[in-house]
Amino acid sequence: MAVDFRAKQAEFAAYIRDPQHNPAPADVAPERMAMYRELFFNNIDSFLATSFPVLRSLFSEQQWQALASDFFARHRCHTPYFSEIAEEFLDYLQQGQTVSDYPFLWELAHYEWVELALAIAKDQPEFAVDADQVDLERQALAVSPLAWLLAYRFPVQKISPQYRPLSAADQTTYLVVYRDQFHEVHFMETVALTFRLLQLLEAEPQNAKNLIGHLSQEIPGSRVDALLPHAYATLQDMLSRGIVIPFNA
Repeated sequence: MAVDFRAKQAEFAAYIRDPQHNPAPADVAPERMAMYRELFFNNIDSFLATSFPVLRSLFSEQQWQALASDFFARHRCHTPYFSEIAEEFLDYLQQGQTVSDYPFLWELAHYEWVELALAIAKDQPEFAVDADQVDLERQALAVSPLAWLLAYRFPVQKISPQYRPLSAADQTTYLVVYRDQFHEVHFMETVALTFRLLQLLEAEPQNAKNLIGHLSQEIPGSRVDALLPHAYATLQDMLSRGIVIPFNA
């Protein structure tokens, strides 16, 4: 008898995704189907646990298995690449399909995902050879494509099994996550003023003097000369870290 391959494949996949609600193919030994199911699920489970270690630490074994199983069964991934499964998990959490009541769950997962995303990013910016020698008044600057500006309602960098906030903080948490010239990913907490400085620079590459002029226009009553020393020191530090890079059109 001819076998409808697509129907058989769908039957096979449905059982592997969710054996509680889909029968196993009748023509395949039960122990073989159980082995296939275990292999597929364990791969996904292991990748999620590795990609989101802090998130994983917040759950008991039973709770985590329920979350991973629900993602495996219900979420339809749109990528064949393992490296992109973590981003699919973010989409799953954003849709509210979760067994957890933690309101910070998506932000924490996003924070952890950023490290993976930056680690495998293909951008190759030209970092400053000697940050101390860059003329900040003349040289146009830009934010490195390997530096991501993140603002969260929860202090995600502090969350742990011992600290699980159930309401958003009074102040926004500003972070810069970046990959340096040695291909190492770093996390840096910053303040609103520095974050805005970087946002302006990200939107339009420019020299430090013009940048600070634009920033002063957003701060009522501020003077450019009062902002200059702090802003110059900040930009110099950002250049040395690889967050800010020289821009050459």
